[in-house]
Amino acid sequence: MKRQNLRTVSLILCIFSYLLVGAAVFDALESEAESGRRRLLEQKRGELRRKYRFSPDDYHELERLVLQAEAHRAGGQWKFAGSFYFAITVITTIGYGHAAPGTDAGKVFCMFYAILGIPLTLVMFQSLGERMNTVVRLLLKKIKKCLGMKKTNVSMENMVLVGFLSCMGTLCVGAAAFSYFEGWTFFHAYYYCFITLTTIGFGDFVALQKNEALQKKPPYVAFSFMYILVGLTVIGAFLNLVVLRFLTMNSEDERRDAEERASLRRVRNNIHLKAKEDSKSRDTIFLPIEDRTSQMNLIPLMQEDADRPRRHSSNSTARVPSFCTCLGYRPRLCGSPAPSHPETLSCHTNPVYYNSISYRIDEVSLSTRDPTGFSSPGSTLSSNSPSCREHHRLRRKSI
Repeated sequence: MKRQNLRTVSLILCIFSYLLVGAAVFDALESEAESGRRRLLEQKRGELRRKYRFSPDDYHELERLVLQAEAHRAGGQWKFAGSFYFAITVITTIGYGHAAPGTDAGKVFCMFYAILGIPLTLVMFQSLGERMNTVVRLLLKKIKKCLGMKKTNVSMENMVLVGFLSCMGTLCVGAAAFSYFEGWTFFHAYYYCFITLTTIGFGDFVALQKNEALQKKPPYVAFSFMYILVGLTVIGAFLNLVVLRFLTMNSEDERRDAEERASLRRVRNNIHLKAKEDSKSRDTIFLPIEDRTSQMNLIPLMQEDADRPRRHSSNSTARVPSFCTCLGYRPRLCGSPAPSHPETLSCHTNPVYYNSISYRIDEVSLSTRDPTGFSSPGSTLSSNSPSCREHHRLRRKSI
């Protein structure tokens, strides 16, 4: 199994295990509290119905009115400031749920607006995160130089530590500010900042929803908008530094596997070419020039040699010198003197070669045989002699 497939299966199993653990923990923590709140709500409902003598229908109508009026406590939600706030929650995928389009035209525009805005926003935050990481890396390098450190290189651990501290500082600053403006506890304000900047956006805590803050508190509105955008940039820088590195591991493994496959193909091709060269070198057999032997190429190296037409000569006198030339020495024809040393000549005068086996050529003459029965290299061979015409015999002996 590939490394990428194994990692994917492992991640799927980890996610399902993580979901099971989370479900078990939330069940243990929230189930009893939910049952208690429900019993308390039923008790309060009964008391109100008995006190004011509401019928079930009247009580449900009152509940619906209260829920619809909740969104209007902050003033006009669809004025410019409220619409800008809603647009931020759409393109950043926070989605508090405190406001929603009520008309069909508004719902259609919201869908198209989100389709274009969400990818653009993600790309923007990723780019800002990269630039922020670059600036932080340069600052850390300068700080190390000012402190006189020998190693001024900024490691990944340094960047992760700085990113984590930046995230914690951003959350703490926001918690302090929102606890002051909204009247929440520090813990609830910190919880709101975390849910907002991680774009979870439950909507149980939403800023700018009290006392018509959207119209009456412009500085607080501007601070809230800027805090959301800057906080998302800081969180995006940290995620770009840590999480996206793990997200790109699959692509890096794919590229590494492709390089390995290309390298294996190159090695395989080299081995194949080398095997071809070795086979050619094995097919090209040279017989050494030794006693009664000749150095001759028994396999044609070129196609044109193999396709060259055979030369036939009706004159046996001309055939014998050609054949003897391939044997590495010249016969003494008509009493010519023998050469002082054998010559290494090409055998292309005779295009018929023998494949994959070499032969040792012995010439037998009745007049020039030594006591062993073989002729010496300097033996005479005359095309006009009776021994050449009558007793000329060539014997191939395998080496």
